[in-house]
Amino acid sequence: TVFNSLNRDMTLAEFKFIWYMEYSHRMWGRAVGLAYILPAAYFWHRGWLSRPLKGRVLALCGLVCFQGLLGWYMVKSGLEEKPDSYDIPRVSQYRLAAHLGSALVLYSASLWTGLSLLLPRHTLPETHQLLRLKRYAHGTTALIFLTALSGAFVAGLDAGLVYNSFPKMGERWIPDDLLAFSPVLRNIFENPTTVQFDHRILGIASVTAVTALYLFSRKIPLPRRTRMAVTSLLVVAFMQ
Repeated sequence: TVFNSLNRDMTLAEFKFIWYMEYSHRMWGRAVGLAYILPAAYFWHRGWLSRPLKGRVLALCGLVCFQGLLGWYMVKSGLEEKPDSYDIPRVSQYRLAAHLGSALVLYSASLWTGLSLLLPRHTLPETHQLLRLKRYAHGTTALIFLTALSGAFVAGLDAGLVYNSFPKMGERWIPDDLLAFSPVLRNIFENPTTVQFDHRILGIASVTAVTALYLFSRKIPLPRRTRMAVTSLLVVAFMQ
């Protein structure tokens, strides 16, 4: 069905390229799963894990398995027959966002766990400014996560092909078809124009929030490691 609807003129070499890309992704995912589960089982058997760490390791291994299941569920949506739709075959943008979101949570939790074991935690006085910085950092993290998820909707709907000019979208700041779908809420998740518009706004908001976080952190005495992390975040945000 996908071949007849979308890739009728594809050559065997082009098909092999796509097939090997997908195959490599699956094999890499399985290797990641083994890299979690096998050492975890060995460390558990040797008694090297504390009680709190056992719970975290179980959660990480479970999340790895869930990530693989989500990947299968996502790909499945692109192979289903849709007799009532004339759109080209593609995976569900909702499942794509869930797959990406799960991967981000898994990566972040793994990094947090590794750093908490390798680096001693700094004990700083709980000043009003430091508490504000923590709250703002958590809010910025949530905004970046939301921006990344919105990117999955852009990819799932091929929304990046709708407008290729910046900062305007075509000749307008706000496109005419921004709220073309009914009900209005449906535009946020299914209208390619709205999805691209939201991603732009969220991206600009994320860079602005990271910049503000950096400037605010300069006013507070922080450990060298923390200051390096905030500066690196600013650099990566502007590179992105």
